[in-house]
Amino acid sequence: MGAAVAGGWSPVPTLKTTGAVFVDGAYKWEPKGKNHGGFHFKGNLADAKKGDGNNVYMQVRVEGYSWNRLNGKQGKTVHLDKIVYDGAAQYTRKAWIRTCRDRGSLHPDNCSYTKRYAR
Repeated sequence: MGAAVAGGWSPVPTLKTTGAVFVDGAYKWEPKGKNHGGFHFKGNLADAKKGDGNNVYMQVRVEGYSWNRLNGKQGKTVHLDKIVYDGAAQYTRKAWIRTCRDRGSLHPDNCSYTKRYAR
């Protein structure tokens, strides 16, 4: 579990699984009243196995809410800079993040370990 420094960015370790990788990541908890008080993260999501025909995505959620899916682009690297929030999210204290490879409907997706952060 990681803890954020007030107002500053903290590193997210490389999150990888077969075919997908999230690098140069960072996160911070936005203060109440700014950007909905949400969990803010940024980094580069890459398709690490360009020839397999599969897409990649990030899953991020805050305490009390479902996973948010943020799609990458097949065969490319995309920069993500997102704030995950919902109604009362500024009062949540935990967030989870992971990287996944979308293997289609016939095969289960594979994901990195899930990293947990606390406000």
